[in-house]
Amino acid sequence: MKENSNLVLASASPRRVELLAQINVIPAQILPADVDESRLKNEKLKDLAVRLAVEKAQKIRETQRDAFILAADTVVGAGQVLLDKTETRKEALACLKKLSGRRHHVHGGIALILPDGSVRQKYCNTLVQFKPLSDMEIEAYLDSDEWQGKAGGYAIQGFAGSFIKYMTGSYSNVVGLSLYDTMQILKSAGFFKN
Repeated sequence: MKENSNLVLASASPRRVELLAQINVIPAQILPADVDESRLKNEKLKDLAVRLAVEKAQKIRETQRDAFILAADTVVGAGQVLLDKTETRKEALACLKKLSGRRHHVHGGIALILPDGSVRQKYCNTLVQFKPLSDMEIEAYLDSDEWQGKAGGYAIQGFAGSFIKYMTGSYSNVVGLSLYDTMQILKSAGFFKN
């Protein structure tokens, strides 16, 4: 793998770095973007995911003018109810109870700002169905601490993968970044030289 000298990843997520490595994209810099992630009034969850990705990329663009700036955001929703990143056991419990036995959407937003300042964006949607969870399964998952800081209160790449009855769409989107869509947006922007 070689480092892509003009790519900056606007993210604090180690999972996004690991995912990019799977497609041989190694950012030269990883710079977390601090933006207000509050949902706007009447904002659809898919629009929230894309807007946050664009805002993160724009924030890093302020100091990185000559680079490709890649940013992403993941939003989990049951209907139009936002299931935020869980910071406490109580929040994770509420999310798992809401997801138990039902379908939910993982909305992924990807933004790429080119060195010329133009912005490309993509949206990815993955539909995930959880099996009905017993109280014992929920408690065991909460004890694992995998839910900490995770949108929707779970990490599909861990123990929660055993809760997934079926899924349609991108698996990597649920982890934190759709590799298919990321590759498409990078190719369309001329990031890869032939």
